[in-house]
Amino acid sequence: MPTNRVACAVEVTPKKSFAAALDWPGWCRPGRDADAAIAALAEYADRYRPVAEAAGLRLPAPFALEEVERLPGGSTTAFGAPEVTFAADREPVTAEDGARLSSLVVAAWGVFDAVVASSPAELRKGPRGGGRDRDQMVDHVLGAEVAYASKIGVKVKQPALGDLAAIDEVRMAIAAVLNQPSDGGPLRPNGWTARYAARRIAWHLLDHAWEMEDRRP
Repeated sequence: MPTNRVACAVEVTPKKSFAAALDWPGWCRPGRDADAAIAALAEYADRYRPVAEAAGLRLPAPFALEEVERLPGGSTTAFGAPEVTFAADREPVTAEDGARLSSLVVAAWGVFDAVVASSPAELRKGPRGGGRDRDQMVDHVLGAEVAYASKIGVKVKQPALGDLAAIDEVRMAIAAVLNQPSDGGPLRPNGWTARYAARRIAWHLLDHAWEMEDRRP
C-alpha cells in the first residue's frame, strides 16, 4: 500500500519545539526537541482524525511525515504555543483553500464543544495540583479567540460563558475571514496570515480539548 506524504514544519528552541502538519490546521504538537515534536505529531494523528472527518475530509492513512522546513522559534514557542510563520503559511489562499481552512477550524470548534459537553466541571489536577477546571478552560479559550480574532482584523468582545449566541457570533466572524481568498500576507498590519491563524486557533482549541479528555476523573 502506498504511503501518503504529510508535509510538516518545525519551530525549535532550546526549551521546546513544535511540529505542525502544514495542510491540517490544529494538528500541531510540542516536544522537548524537533524529533520529539515530530514523534508526538505522528502519535496524535488518530486524535486529529475526527476533526478532518467532521470537515468532510480524509486524513491520509497510512502516512509519513515529511519535514519541509525548520526555523528557530521564539519566546512564545518556548512558553508553549506555536508562533512561527513558515513559507507555506505565506502561500496565496484560493477560494477552495479558504473553504478548507475555515471548515477545519469550524470542525475543531465542534470537537471542543463535544468534549466540553461530556466533561465534568472538576477535572483531575496535574502532578503539582495545577490545571484549570472545565469552565475556567472554556473561559480561557473564549478570551484567547477574541485576541486571535484581532490578529486577522476582527474586533469582537469576549462572550460570557454560556452565551451561545455571542460565542457563535465570534466564531462565525473568524470563519468568514478565514474563508476568504487572500494573497497570503497578513490579514491586517502586523497581524497573522490566514494559514497561520487557522493553525493557531485550531491548535489552541484541540490542545485544550485533548487536555480536558486526559484530565477527566
